Order: sequence, then structure tokens, then C-alpha cells
Amino acid sequence: MSHARVVVLTVLALAAFAGNSLLCRAALSRSYIDAASFTSLRLLSGALVLWILVRLRGGGRSGQGSFLSALALFAYAAGFSFAYLHLPAAAGALILFGAVQTTMIAVGIWSGERLRPAQLAGLLLAGGGLVGLLLPGWSAPPLPSASLMLGAGVAWGIYSVRGKGAGDALQVTAGNFVRAVPMALVLSLLLLRDASFDPAGSGYAVLSGALTSGVGYAIWYTALPFLKSTSAAAVQLSVPVIAALGGVAFLDEPLTLRLLAASIAIVGGIALVILRPRT
Repeated sequence: MSHARVVVLTVLALAAFAGNSLLCRAALSRSYIDAASFTSLRLLSGALVLWILVRLRGGGRSGQGSFLSALALFAYAAGFSFAYLHLPAAAGALILFGAVQTTMIAVGIWSGERLRPAQLAGLLLAGGGLVGLLLPGWSAPPLPSASLMLGAGVAWGIYSVRGKGAGDALQVTAGNFVRAVPMALVLSLLLLRDASFDPAGSGYAVLSGALTSGVGYAIWYTALPFLKSTSAAAVQLSVPVIAALGGVAFLDEPLTLRLLAASIAIVGGIALVILRPRT
């Protein structure tokens, strides 16, 4: 694959990942759909698109997904949706990103990896930025919603760790989405009294599942084999930045000094960790 095509695919995938935050926040703040219904429609449409992509590509690849990975996927998707009832897109993406990366780094340390002094300083800087973002005060995000997003990030981090070596990434992802759909439907049934639909909200949910999740993951897994591990980690640092800019441009969200300082600390700190080789 040519370098130019890899660059284009990578940019599209990163835009899709950031688009998940923008679509979810737009749906829950500008339409009447409820968070549980958004989650169900997102996972259902994502599962359908991923299943179609796997069928079009042809079978024979390894990996089918698992119940535990699907449970982590569902926990991420549900926490993500309910958190965005009250979180701005930028703050939500930043908290999610920080929680995902911190979880994966913590698993690495637990498994025996050791951090160099600069990496340890980066981890402390990122943690300080996350604490600073969540401290009570003017412009602080609502703590219950922030806690839900933290949980979603931990779940996605666990999902990502479990996915390493599980087989063909696209096929495994499709299998996990299919397994997560019944969990989301059970949640919707439990909250049926609060269910609410409208064309705009349903459209946002389907776009989030089919386009920015299903197609987005397919594009990412197409480009990933042609990226070095450090490059793949580095480019993902741009996702919360893209989401923040999108929130300001399309959702009229304010860019506060607290959010800007926290963004620099979290993204910069994690960059110190993942862009230096571990011993």
C-alpha cells in the first residue's frame, strides 16, 4: 500500500473515532433519543456493518470474539452514551482517552513492564491533568458523568488489551459487536419507560454505529499493519484534540482554560509514556 493511501486512511479513521463523541453528544443534547436506545442502535448498526464487511472480505480468518470482550464493549458503549447526557464532547473525549491509555499502561506495568523516569513523569503528568480537569470548580465537568466516562474508558482499555492476539481484528470486532447487541437490548428493555426516539437521534446513532464505529474500525485495521507501533500510538493522541475542535466548531462548545490545560497535560503526559521504548 502506498504511503499516501496509508496517510489518508489513518486520517479518516482518526476522524471517525473523534466523530463518535461528536455524534453521541449531538444526539443526546440536540434530539430526543435516550441514552439506552442510542447504545442499542449504535451497537446494532455497527454489528450489521461489520458483519457485512467480514462476509464481503471472505471467511477463513482466525478469531470470533468472546463473551467477556463483548461485555467490556457493552460497558464502554453504555457508559459512553450515559456520560454524554451531560458532558461536552471535548471533555468526554479527553477523559475517555486518558482512561483508556492509563488502563492499558497499568496492565502493562502489572504484567512486568518497567517505566523509565521520563515515562513515569509522563504518567504522573497525565494523572495530574485528569485530576485537575475533574476537581470541583468553575467549568468542571459534572462528576457523575465524568465518572461514567472514566468507567467507559477503563472498559475500552480492557477490551483493547483482550483484543491483542485474539485473531483477525476485523472479524473479532464483528463477533464482539454481535455478542454485545443482546446486552444493549436488555438494557433498553429495563429502561423502556424512559425510551424516546426521533428521526434525528436515531440517525445520529446509526451513523455512530455504522460509519464512525463499523467503517471507522475497518479503515483503521486496514491502515494499522502499515504503521509502526509507536506511530499508531502517537497518531491516536490527536483524537481528543479533533473531538475538542469539532465540539467548538459544530456544537458551539466553549474551549475553557481548564480544558486546554488538562488537554496539554494528559496528551503530553501519555505521549511521554507511549513514545519512549519500555524496558
